[in-house]
Amino acid sequence: MNNAPNSSSDFDSGLFRRAIQRFDEENAKDPNHEIVDGVQHPRELIYARRLTKWVLALCPMASEELRLAARCQHICRWQIPRDQFGMDRGGYHRWRTALKTFHANKSEEILREVGYGNCVIDRVRSLNLKENFPTDPESQILEDALCLVFIQFQFEELASKTTPEKLLNAVSKTWRKMSPDARGRALKLPLGALQKELILKAVGTA
Repeated sequence: MNNAPNSSSDFDSGLFRRAIQRFDEENAKDPNHEIVDGVQHPRELIYARRLTKWVLALCPMASEELRLAARCQHICRWQIPRDQFGMDRGGYHRWRTALKTFHANKSEEILREVGYGNCVIDRVRSLNLKENFPTDPESQILEDALCLVFIQFQFEELASKTTPEKLLNAVSKTWRKMSPDARGRALKLPLGALQKELILKAVGTA
């Protein structure tokens, strides 16, 4: 998969290109792997590239800060494993909160390392922390991209290890966070029968 920004208006900024390279270098260390087109790739590296692709599909003229936030949204996620927290709902929420802070801090560290100033760093950090979702348009685009990656690439894995009730709940929560544009794009994806059924139930049209 191409690790360069996927847009006709790619940035020429040396800082931007170095930041993307550093984010990818860190995510390439993921010990967990995924097979794509018969080739094994670090999972978080693939995730970051998929998220970048969806952000640019939703907003081809996405700002530098939004592109950076997409590339580092889940940076080094494997370093904060789920089983470090209680395996109940409270533990899950503590894990998610810890992850957001970790990702924001890790991305800030790299952005400072390559030479970005506080203005860009603060904006990327705000997007990573979803501080103004959903009123911030860029935060909505990033959330839409996250949801679309889940529906397109992660749905089947989740379905294999959870109950139908929990799966429907996850899809419903995902759908509620998505913009009308993202929902329309989701419905056009080549989804499996189970995915289609649950999405229709989630929107109340089944």
